[in-house]
Amino acid sequence: MAKKSGNQLGSLLFVLGAGVAIVGGMVYPGGLNAILSSVLIALGIVVGLMNVTLKETNHFLMSTVSLVIITSLGGAVLGQIPLIGAYLEGVLLSVLTFVIPAALIVALKSVYSLAQD
Repeated sequence: MAKKSGNQLGSLLFVLGAGVAIVGGMVYPGGLNAILSSVLIALGIVVGLMNVTLKETNHFLMSTVSLVIITSLGGAVLGQIPLIGAYLEGVLLSVLTFVIPAALIVALKSVYSLAQD
């Protein structure tokens, strides 16, 4: 039963992190500030620790790699759109700031698991 509530908390933190990334990217379209970056990194670390089981690791990492590539390249392209480009680029930068720490934690957990075997 505790596992289920932990998954619910992890899912809630993921949604919270995604929401903060989207709103933060709209509020700071030119780039991240220290507080927003710190919050997104902390949420990413917690999501990486809580939300991804060993069975889900490969899917999560593949999705994360795709997301990082898309947001990195897409930010440069979408940033060129007049009026809204800076906001779109800010959102994508915030999403990267949230997702990369989660991916790092999950990848380290995966390497540790492989080293144990």
